Amino acid sequence: MRTIDDHQVRFGELAGPLVHGAMFFDWQLISTQELAAAVEYPFPYLVENDAIPYAPVGLDTTVHRYPTFDDTVSVEVTPTRVGDSSLELVYEMIDKDGEALSTAQMTHVTIAPEGGALPIPEETQTLIEDLVGDKSVAVGPSRDGDAASHYPTFEETFQIHSPYIEGSELAYFEEYPRFAGIALERYLAAQGVQLSDLAGDRQPFRLRDWHWEFKSPVRYDSLLSVECDVQAVTEDTVRVAHTFRTDGEVRIEGLTEYGCFTSEGEPSTFTDAMLSPFEN
Repeated sequence: MRTIDDHQVRFGELAGPLVHGAMFFDWQLISTQELAAAVEYPFPYLVENDAIPYAPVGLDTTVHRYPTFDDTVSVEVTPTRVGDSSLELVYEMIDKDGEALSTAQMTHVTIAPEGGALPIPEETQTLIEDLVGDKSVAVGPSRDGDAASHYPTFEETFQIHSPYIEGSELAYFEEYPRFAGIALERYLAAQGVQLSDLAGDRQPFRLRDWHWEFKSPVRYDSLLSVECDVQAVTEDTVRVAHTFRTDGEVRIEGLTEYGCFTSEGEPSTFTDAMLSPFEN
């Protein structure tokens, strides 16, 4: 099922010559809303009944190529499993030539007003089952190797001031990768390295592969801490374990691999200067 057809990358979606990594989260959210409408269990109905629609529980993603200015993006979303309260979807983002941009697998639940997962109506389950496809994808960061102890750990905090539009009182889905990216950029600056000075023909520290698990919602006006534990550094990857907390409670845990891409969006490698802030 294709849910976003030929979205053209526009000004305001870019970070330098390439789209901001948070756009992948945003496009997933848009396509989820269109799927929800197609199976007659739409976001407006759930929001009107004080539910939190299709909240992410687990997410694995791999970026194959970054879209750039005037590129086009289509999203094909395939349900791969539906349970009594959870829904697993595979998202395939492709360009105008049908070449892969990114692939993601996400599990969703709708959170009831009183908390906990809201059961999916039987008629909705039936409609989703008609769309279920046998699609297996291998995406997300590598789990190979042990985390090294000699790499840095750093932390930043953010006051959650999301747009208060839907009244759901939660931080927005696409904000979390932005917070993680800001924390990394501030760490680099503390080491005397400006990200803008590193960027040019190569665009470093772009989201490449990630596995995130969402434990509980991040409330509006809360203070969110983002702890970043660098676990591995190679010419291809900077691997960071992320832990998001409010009030001392873990809200999100994840493993994120940042990569380097050319200004045309193709995978590349880090230079020594880019990796120097992580040396002892």
